[in-house]
Amino acid sequence: MSVHAPEPTLDDSSRDIPLFADRRKVYPRRVKGTVRTIKWAVLIACLAVYYIAPWIRWDRGAGHPDQAFLIDMPGRRAYFLNLEIWPQEVYYIAGLLILGAIGLFFVTSLFGRMWCGFTCPQTVWTDLFMWAERLIEGDRMARVRLDQQPWTLSKFGKKLAKHGVWLVIAAATGGAWIMYFNDAPAVTRDILTLQASTTVYFFAGLFTATTYLLAGWAREQVCTFMCPWPRFQSAMVDDQTLTVTYRGWRGEPRGKHHKGETWKGRGDCVDCHACVAVCPTGIDIRDGLQLECIGCGLCVDACNEIMEKVDRPRGLIGFDTFANRAAHERGTTARPHFIRPRTVVYVLIMLAAMGGMLAMVLERSTASITVLADRSPLFVRLSDGSIRNSFVVKIQNKAGIERTFDLRAIGLDAARFQVTEGEAPLLSALAGIPLVVKPDSVATFHLYVHAPKTDQAETNFVLIARAREDGESVEYHATFRGPAN
Repeated sequence: MSVHAPEPTLDDSSRDIPLFADRRKVYPRRVKGTVRTIKWAVLIACLAVYYIAPWIRWDRGAGHPDQAFLIDMPGRRAYFLNLEIWPQEVYYIAGLLILGAIGLFFVTSLFGRMWCGFTCPQTVWTDLFMWAERLIEGDRMARVRLDQQPWTLSKFGKKLAKHGVWLVIAAATGGAWIMYFNDAPAVTRDILTLQASTTVYFFAGLFTATTYLLAGWAREQVCTFMCPWPRFQSAMVDDQTLTVTYRGWRGEPRGKHHKGETWKGRGDCVDCHACVAVCPTGIDIRDGLQLECIGCGLCVDACNEIMEKVDRPRGLIGFDTFANRAAHERGTTARPHFIRPRTVVYVLIMLAAMGGMLAMVLERSTASITVLADRSPLFVRLSDGSIRNSFVVKIQNKAGIERTFDLRAIGLDAARFQVTEGEAPLLSALAGIPLVVKPDSVATFHLYVHAPKTDQAETNFVLIARAREDGESVEYHATFRGPAN
């Protein structure tokens, strides 16, 4: 006899629980203080660099763009001040990305999510959009009341003005991004006179739309749901990392406080929720370090303002380490240790990467040579019994002047060169053939090598191209092929 367990059933209450929750709109309040002042300074500096950098001029000589920072897609070049990066030198970009990543790890290990709270583009532009919003609609409670009231002409006008300003900022952002890929004055003139290409308008519109959407509408949702950094930042922090911290050992037990009441037997936190009201992601820092916290520190300013009003010491919320907070709970203090194995490793990696990149830049050649042997046929027997191989030689001249390269060979002493087939003279492999290459370009030459028949099927030799103007030389190891004995 078998006994069957009853089938599991869903309880009525579980059926009423929604799978997805609606977004709770955040209305951050204006705050003043040291952290807010620093954030304004960083915001202005970041925006100034972003908007001004494409307009900086840099003289590179005739025939070269004079924009200091330019990624020239049609010309397949990237210009950063005095450095010109060719497509095959993309490892410079990779090196910068590696440096940026390790630098981010290093800063996070020291100061938590300082990048997110102060210099992240999402934070910078969201701050700018919220500044425009407060300017038009008012501070926190005014915006809450405005959203709750029915639509009127005044409400419609404020909303229209706010979104109009947002679109202007977004359009300036998208337009500035396009300037990094085109000459800034020229593309600005073309956009304003409606003479720009469809590609320019498409990408300008794309970046305008994304800026408007992410900074105006999505805001804290980008940091909470879209950005991967909060998910693995915990791997970078430890008990010595300075993060925005609520000092519970001092604030608890919290509660409302009235003037004249004693502070004995209670904490300094008056449960005013000022820290929550100013938070751009709407969290309560008193609940501890959370995924949504971007480390902006605005709650520090808000709490300090309240502490001054109730005549208590500042710093109930501040930048502190977990180790120091735990030490205070035991009645001692612990100073942060900035030099520790994690930070030392990050510094060593950064120094190694910086040293490698510096060495590559200092040893960077302004010329290169590649040689491709024809494979159909591998060789040709000539009527005089000699063997001929044909090669395609490409010489790259990265300098801003025209240069003449003398091409010669080592390892084929009895061979003769012929740059073009037909009536071109046969020249000695040791004498050198002059090849002219225009500035900032790649020249292609067809090289024919004549050599006496030997017992060897393959003979290795070296092609050397030396510039007459500055003596720079580059070489390529090639193989001369003939019939096996």
